[in-house]
Formats: sequence, structure tokens, C-alpha cells
Amino acid sequence: MSKYILGIDQGTTGSTAVLVDKNLQVKAKVGVEFPQHFPKPSWVEHDLGEIWVSVCDAVNGVMKKAGASPSDVVSIGITNQRETTCLWERKPDAPQVCRAIVWQDRRTSAECQKLKKQGLERTINRRTGLLLDPYFSGTKLAWMLKNVSGASRAAKDGKIAFGTVDSYLLYRMTGEHATDVSNASRTMLMNIKSLKWDKDQLKLLKVPESILPEIKPSAVEYGRTRGFLDFPDGIPVAGIAGDQQAALFGQGCFRKGSAKCTYGTGAFVLVNTGSQPVFSKHKLLTTVAWQLGNEVTYAVEGSAFIAGASVQWLRDGLNLIDASAEVEALAASVEDSDGVVFVPGFTGLGAPHWLADATGLVTGLTRRTTKAHLARATLEGIAFQVKELLEAMGKDLGKKPSPLKVDGGASANNLLMQFQSDILGVKVARPKVLETTALGSTIQAGLAVGFWSGIKEVEKLLSSEALDKTFTSTMSTKERNLRVESWEKAIKAVKLLAKG
Repeated sequence: MSKYILGIDQGTTGSTAVLVDKNLQVKAKVGVEFPQHFPKPSWVEHDLGEIWVSVCDAVNGVMKKAGASPSDVVSIGITNQRETTCLWERKPDAPQVCRAIVWQDRRTSAECQKLKKQGLERTINRRTGLLLDPYFSGTKLAWMLKNVSGASRAAKDGKIAFGTVDSYLLYRMTGEHATDVSNASRTMLMNIKSLKWDKDQLKLLKVPESILPEIKPSAVEYGRTRGFLDFPDGIPVAGIAGDQQAALFGQGCFRKGSAKCTYGTGAFVLVNTGSQPVFSKHKLLTTVAWQLGNEVTYAVEGSAFIAGASVQWLRDGLNLIDASAEVEALAASVEDSDGVVFVPGFTGLGAPHWLADATGLVTGLTRRTTKAHLARATLEGIAFQVKELLEAMGKDLGKKPSPLKVDGGASANNLLMQFQSDILGVKVARPKVLETTALGSTIQAGLAVGFWSGIKEVEKLLSSEALDKTFTSTMSTKERNLRVESWEKAIKAVKLLAKG
């Protein structure tokens, strides 16, 4: 009987389950979407019950699709949208105290500005590796404790628990309250060097330590299943990683200097910086990539908040396409964007700008503009954001990573990947298996239980995976400079509008 590692990838717009065999082959994959909630402008929320249902449906679906028995699963790995902030009651079914505040939510912008004016950003950066922005969990949690009726008292009485989505899923599956170092490093509450909750940060944000999960390494037993669907009790949940760190691991970026970009709801570039944290001078983030045993690996990260979500906007907001996959054909029906530039600042701008109050902007519209031009400008807007991230990394680390390894759903778009190579002037390498986010935490779950003997075996298996395609730049330097100039003008306009 074949044995598998079950991987759960809980993302911003859907939950995916995969079964991976000993040869690192994805036996089956099933994804399930769930609703997003936008109660006010710049507010983004998730219902924890809806997340849980989507995860259960995805897991049941992948088991059925693979024709596998629950007893075939030897370990479970979880990867997740990271900074999304959850509060739940300490009961077996973990009812939510309130809806989760999603990483894209900007409601704590004013609090972040207040802390900046107090001159605390550099101190917080050195403690946590992060910048003062509503992106991260710390100010979201502080807002919950202050504004949700009864939350502060329940926290003091030990009746509720905080965690990112991985912690919530773990609690539902095993009853244990824990997280891994990569997720903890995104909360603005963990010390980036000690890998422990930072007492000064907790005091600053008025967060009681009693509601926080235990921080553990990436590949270790977190707990064992208890009443989880039809699975037998006792299956170890043994790998947890934030989605972007998991993708770095799943791409085999084990060596210092190796990099990847994941194109999902947002776009995220990470570079492995080795065993010591590197602090950026160009507004990038210092984060924990993973911890195996006592060995810690760090990364520098750049985040663009909106990537694939901009295509969803074309589909759901403007009804220009019926399915996200249609955007490539529509964009390819014109030779270029005809001067249209789209800055997808729906939830502010991330690195290297960190402009929480930014909004989206389309420039260059004329009577000739069609929906095809807007579709093409949308894809190009994703690539321009990634270019800014890679340029900032080049300044910090001495050179731009090349080739750039890519993954995530939007990386299947050939037009986007070709333009990405063109505007960067470097090769872009896309693997055949795009589920590297789920693969990363799945590998860690397998390493923890001896399913694979160690990193060397994993490296060998990953290196045997052929690339799907390598994209090489065909754009002239003159054209690249002109296109970048148009993008930079649009960014200046966004900044002026944000200032009011």
C-alpha cells in the first residue's frame, strides 16, 4: 500500500490539499474557494468557520480523488496565509471570537503611523525584522483586543487563543496551541534573533503572552490528530510553515543567495540569506525562512500585496472575463498595453514603498483603450511590482538573483512570465510542479517523521524535477527604460494622491 504525506495549503482565497508520495510526486490535488468579507473600505476579513469547511472539503476531496485511505497518510503538513490574525475560544470546535483580520486589511494604519511618529520603527525593525505597517499581525491583534466586546477580559481570563491560520487549523485538528518560527516571525511579536516572543513588543502592543501559541521549529511534531474527519487519531501534524517560506523550501532554495517569487493573491520574493539575519536598507523585510533542529535559516523578503487578486478584480469586479484563466488570451489579443499603466494598489503598496493609504490607479486611458489593453496592463502591473522588489534586493545583496525561480498559480501565465523576464532582464525558470507552497511544508512534515532521510535526499528528488520552461528576455534596453519610466510616473501619481 502506498504511503503519503498530506499537505494542506490554506490560502487567502481558497484552501488546497495535496497528497505527495515518497518520490515527491503530487498524487492528487484539490482546491476549494471560500468567501472574502469586506465590511468597510480597506477592511478584509475571513470567517474561521468558512475556512475550516473549505479545508475539510479539500482534504476529503483529495483523498477521494487519489483513491487513498486515511490510514495511508503518515504525516500532515500545513502551510498558510501568514499574517492573517485569528482569535478563537479554547473549546474543541474553536468558535471564533470575531472574524479573522486578513493580512491585506489596512484598518490599523493610523496606529502604525502613531508608532512611527514616536520614533519606534527602527527599534521594532531590529527586534522583529519587520517594518511598521498594518500588514503584520501585531497591530491587528491589538485592535481586536481593544475593539471586540469582551475580548480583552476573555484574554486575561485565559478563555481565548490567538494564532495565525496555521495555529487555528492545528488547534482544530489536534487540540494543541502552537505555531512555527516562520509564521511567528510575521506577527511583529517575535524577536528575530532569540526566536521567542519579545516581551517589550508585547508590552508595547498590550498583548498578554498567555494567549500566544508555543513557537516550534519547522519540522517537528506539533500534535496528533484527534477527531479529524475520518482520519484515525494519532497521525502527526509535523510540518508547519508560512506560505512564502514554504515555497522557498519547496523550490529547493537551500543555499544562501537562492531566490524565488510566488505569484498568488500577492507576489512575494524571498532570498535565502543563510544563518544570520540580514537587515535591509531598502525597506525589505527580515524573516525566518525555516528552522530544522537547531539550525535556523533566514531570508530577505519583498511583498507586493496584489498580484493574482488584480485578475480576480477583472473577473469579479469588472466582469471583463468569466474565469481568471481567460486573462492571458485577452491580454495577448493586443500587441501591447497601448500606454495604459495599472498600479494595483487596492490594499496599499508593500515593499519598497510601504504606503498603507495608497489606492489603485489606471493611467494612459484613451478612446482606443479596450478591455484587452486593461488586461495586459494588469499583468504588466504585477511584473513591475516584482521588478521593484528585485531591484531593492539587488541593492541590499549586491546583485539580482538570476535565474529567478517562480511558482504559484499566476506563474502558469506565459505572457506574464515573458514580460517578467523582459522587464527584469534576467531568466525566469518555472518548474513543472507549481504547488511548491504546499510541497514545502509537506516535505518538512515528511522529514520530521523520517519519510525522507534528510535534506540531501530531498535535494536529489527536487533536482530530478525538470523545468517546465525558462523565459529569456527579448526586450531592448531602450524599450525597457521607456516602460519603466511610465511605471515610475504612475507610482508618483499614486503617492501624490495618497498624500491628499
